[in-house]
Order: sequence, then structure tokens, then C-alpha cells
Amino acid sequence: MAYQESFDVRTRGRGSIEITAEVAGIVRASGLSTGIAHVFVQHTSCSLMITENADPSVRRDLETLAARWAPDGDPAYLHDDEGDDDMAAHARNILTGSSVSVPIGKGELRLGTWQGIYLWEHRTLAHRRSIVVTVLA
Repeated sequence: MAYQESFDVRTRGRGSIEITAEVAGIVRASGLSTGIAHVFVQHTSCSLMITENADPSVRRDLETLAARWAPDGDPAYLHDDEGDDDMAAHARNILTGSSVSVPIGKGELRLGTWQGIYLWEHRTLAHRRSIVVTVLA
């Protein structure tokens, strides 16, 4: 059995937004007790991650690392159609990923104590991002 639902997230620009509650609500709506929740973002300049949800400095440090991995405005980039952050955002998406999967047990996400699901916006300007959650038994 499968259940699928989508939702949108409005970002404020570069940074992370926790979406655990929205995904958990879709899992509950599915009525499935055991399975997998697959979460996918339909964009190439943001990503999804499961990371620390207690200390926000972890996500700030991840921004610092991402700036080292894929700096904005690198003169070696050929793709800059939408500005200095364009290619850097695509590279960060490739390095961090467009989807995450979380086990479901007893109708709930089986995340660890300090884990949360986050949309990670890699563009400097605000965007509206679409996320698809597929729950599989």
C-alpha cells in the first residue's frame, strides 16, 4: 500500500527550516503502521537533511561548511544565469541530496531523539519549495 501527499514551504532565503511536523502529519494521515516515509524536494537548488534538532548552532555550522564546499560566485563556474549563488546552490544540492527516507513504526516516524527533518535552502533569496511525501507499507 502507498499514500502520497505534497506540501509547500516558503523559505526566507539561505538556511534551514524544520519540516518534521508536516511529514509526521502526512504519516498519520496515511493510516499506515509500519513502513517507510520517503521525502523528496522537487527543486535543484535546495535539499533535504536529517540532522540535530536541539542545537541550532549545528545548522549554522553546516552553512559554514557548505560555503567552503561550494562558494558563491566562484570565477570557475560557467553557470550563473540567476546570480552568484546559482551554481553554488546546485552544487550544494548534489552534495547534500534531494530526498531522505525515514522508517515508520506504530504509525510514527522512527527518528532518533535529536533528529529532525529539514528543508535546506541554498539560494540567498526567498523561494517557495514543493515537497512530496510518499508513505510505503
